[in-house]
Amino acid sequence: MKILALFLLTAIAALGNLTSGSSQCVVGISEGWNSSHVTLTAYEKKGGKWVKALGPWPGRLGKSGLVWGAGIHPLPQGATTKKEGDWKAPGGVFHIGGAWGYDAQIKKHPKLFYRKITTRDLWVEDSSSSSYNRHLILDHEPATAWEKKQQMRQNDPAHSLKLFIAHNAAPKIQPGAGSAIFFHIWRGGGSKPTAGCTTVSEERLRSLIAWIDPDKKPLYVLLPKAEYGKYRSDWGLP
Repeated sequence: MKILALFLLTAIAALGNLTSGSSQCVVGISEGWNSSHVTLTAYEKKGGKWVKALGPWPGRLGKSGLVWGAGIHPLPQGATTKKEGDWKAPGGVFHIGGAWGYDAQIKKHPKLFYRKITTRDLWVEDSSSSSYNRHLILDHEPATAWEKKQQMRQNDPAHSLKLFIAHNAAPKIQPGAGSAIFFHIWRGGGSKPTAGCTTVSEERLRSLIAWIDPDKKPLYVLLPKAEYGKYRSDWGLP
């Protein structure tokens, strides 16, 4: 019975360790839920221990701070969660996906997905659409007002390079729970908050993208300082 009890406790602990299958992790810490400022540090697991690889760097979050998002973390009971248009960055633990940009090529790991954005690339932020929070490629130039509104290329330097943060991502996309969450280039040298993304300088974003290795199952942890301290041990965070 003692052996069985020990096995069950070990299994429960493993389920709680959200980073057990990952060896790259970007950690974003804010002072509180209402802060639009974040400090970002990238870690790599070596010999079973997290070691700093990049940063710390300053970054910006949503104009209204952050709120619990839809990632791989469990939600606290009664937690308020991310909604479309709330100007908040999603907090929690998320997989990091592919990259999109205006350059023909970028410095990256060979296995990291990258697509040069054209006028036909859309990212759907219309929560009533069946393609909500998905990347679409049109077989024609955008013609309708709806298509033009969803275009990824908006002649906006801040969005000329971006790395996907898998909040509310496929295959479990909830309508209205928030879309198009990325790391991208900050505005005004970091003087401006975002609508919900995480932003850094272009130089640092390029460094982050070049560092990401899909085989290492990279994660993004974004939490206020107090919550990070609360969940760090149980979730296996750096």
